[in-house]
Amino acid sequence: MSLSTYHSKLTLENLRLSPENQYLERKGRDTKPTKIANELIGMLNAGGGTLVYGIADDGTIEDLAHVGGLLPNEPTKLDAYRKLVHEFIKPPANIQLEEIYLESGELIFLFHVDQDYERVFQRSDNEEVYLRVADSNNKLNRDEVKKLEYDKAIRSFEDEIRLDFDPLDLDRNACEDYRTTMSYEGSFEDLAIKRNLAIRREGQVLYKNASILLFSTDPEKYIPNASVRYVRHEGMERKSGSAFNVVKDVRLESSIPKLIQELETFMEASLRDYYYLNMDTGKFHRLPEFPKEAWLEGIVNALCHRSYNLQGNPVMIRHFDDRLEISNSGPLPAQVTVENIAHERYSRNPRIARALADMGYVRELNEGVPRIYSSMQEVMLAKPEYTDTHNTVTLTLRNKVSDHKETILGEVLDQVSSMWKSFNPSQKQIISILFECQEATVDQLEDSMELTKQSVRYNLRYLLKIGVLERVSEKERDPQAIYRFRSG
Repeated sequence: MSLSTYHSKLTLENLRLSPENQYLERKGRDTKPTKIANELIGMLNAGGGTLVYGIADDGTIEDLAHVGGLLPNEPTKLDAYRKLVHEFIKPPANIQLEEIYLESGELIFLFHVDQDYERVFQRSDNEEVYLRVADSNNKLNRDEVKKLEYDKAIRSFEDEIRLDFDPLDLDRNACEDYRTTMSYEGSFEDLAIKRNLAIRREGQVLYKNASILLFSTDPEKYIPNASVRYVRHEGMERKSGSAFNVVKDVRLESSIPKLIQELETFMEASLRDYYYLNMDTGKFHRLPEFPKEAWLEGIVNALCHRSYNLQGNPVMIRHFDDRLEISNSGPLPAQVTVENIAHERYSRNPRIARALADMGYVRELNEGVPRIYSSMQEVMLAKPEYTDTHNTVTLTLRNKVSDHKETILGEVLDQVSSMWKSFNPSQKQIISILFECQEATVDQLEDSMELTKQSVRYNLRYLLKIGVLERVSEKERDPQAIYRFRSG
């Protein structure tokens, strides 16, 4: 059961055990009012959220009746915490305080922070500015404050009220799914207003751009190029004219949650697999061209953080033989740079980001980009590359498929695996080299192995005899004959 009248998902279990993230912070009772003010300023300048005062980082409930070790019968000592929003934060902020008595009798405070698009908040006594990034609070320098002010102007687009939006264009199934996910007992309209996705004016519900992108059946009807385009290029570069090398060009149009679902299925069908040879067991392990966590997080981030007010281009996915490029409109926001993007996080569209997190499409903002880096590293692929040029951010993921140009027959793979234990070390090494290089001459194998030419030929003859390899040459005695896995 929810403890809060402001947020239906805030149960005691969630407050105690959920990992701290962009929208949730816990503070023990010994935390000073000024420290809590700093955290609230960080949330105000980012995407809002809830700060729980009276629950420690490890989930231990610390009764606020004992603040500072004072007697339990002195609740007025909490007035410093009740007043901190007014005493330490400027300009005036929209923060609601709930004082919650748990069933077991302990008192906790919930500070509910509403994100503000137009203003930058700071300490009223020392003018320090903070920004919540993932699960941490960062003090900004002068240049970062200026950039934050700039981004505030850009990201207001998602909060723009659309008087021309027809509520009949809402996807009612998606709306109901969101209401159910949020465990909200009222209507979707009321929930949208509560989550700052809509407003009520003169008895009418008016929806914002964020709602159109999240719940409309056809967002492009109202926001041009709110879509994703996938282009497959044959080779490793873009060509035009007579050398034009686009072999597939698909445009996907839908609400952001449905786009994520559709792209997950589409990309799994479009990407290739390659094999990794385990030299200890002789087993060939099928690996995807790119780890799913990397490309899916990249797509979700592009949809979540693009500047939708820049309506010239959709999110672009360009697929080459050796890489995947995911691009979205808008420069990197606030203090994020291509150098620190793996660690710094900031949402240009906090309403959209929070709704996607509520629905489970975004695990947490502090995990997205680091997950891209770690998943690429786990499969020993190149470090992800980010560029920020001409108001476009591009993520590039590089693969190893170009090292495996030819397809190896499944029956050959099975034969190698089944006979692996019977091969001597030299034969295993030849198989490994050919697996990586696809083909080689005797001289090339000799250069790669600590064997004489005679020994190389001896082991090649055996692998030819059992049908694992084939020799490619029109001459019976040809020092430049090619050896490769049997193709037929």
